[in-house]
Amino acid sequence: QVQLVESGGELVQAGGSLTLSCIASGRTSSIDGVGWFRQTPGKEREFVAAIRCPEGSPTYYDNSVQGRFIISRDNAKNTVYLQMNSVKPEDTAVYYCAAEQDYCPGYGCRSRQTNYDYWGQGTQVTVSS
Repeated sequence: QVQLVESGGELVQAGGSLTLSCIASGRTSSIDGVGWFRQTPGKEREFVAAIRCPEGSPTYYDNSVQGRFIISRDNAKNTVYLQMNSVKPEDTAVYYCAAEQDYCPGYGCRSRQTNYDYWGQGTQVTVSS
């Protein structure tokens, strides 16, 4: 089993930056990939970014965050980060990290929620205009 805990969500002004953390515990050696997803009320959860672990590459991003967000990992800390730059009000959402044990390559696979085996509880990000 793997447990995931997100942190770092907060209220931030548009144009600002923040970094989310996803700390894994349990059978962390079984994790082959981690993804970040987000959800707003009344909408389906959507893909944000993904990274292969422990290699740290390749990485994948949704077009809406490409060039603004950066996903990275620190294997020693069992942590995956999502650095969010130049945030916009439309980035407001609950952000979830998810881990998978059987890595599948390619954007289509990495962005599919059903490919992930474990999920965190989420952290709220609110961007004010």
